[in-house]
Amino acid sequence: MENILVSACLTGENVKYDGYNNLNDKVVALKKRYNFILICPEVMGGLLIPRVPAEVKNNKVITKNNVDVTKEYHKGAEIALELAKKYNCKKAILKSKSPSCGKSRYDGTFTHKLIDEYGITAQLLINNGIKVYTEEEIDNL
Repeated sequence: MENILVSACLTGENVKYDGYNNLNDKVVALKKRYNFILICPEVMGGLLIPRVPAEVKNNKVITKNNVDVTKEYHKGAEIALELAKKYNCKKAILKSKSPSCGKSRYDGTFTHKLIDEYGITAQLLINNGIKVYTEEEIDNL
């Protein structure tokens, strides 16, 4: 069975910034076809659960209370890439709109305005040849 990186929040793990999850039944159903390698780049980078929401602005990741967590986001992205290489993952299913995992993400103003830029982890994986899907693109797998 093929290995695939999957955002842990999509499988029901309570790793989301607010301590909850983004359980997605379509993602969970894919366990029949893939061996899931679960990741949460924010947590792997050293951030706590729960944590203050963060958004990317001017190439930095800043929390809603103005703390720079760019280093933690990049560390988590690097660990995700290491896991992808270790387990020979050619694909990933990542949480949309996330500052680390999204293929589109919020604009850094905390107003829920989306922009067409990748999150930190999504961009690093794509740059290294890993095909990234969001939970909204499951039918394309």
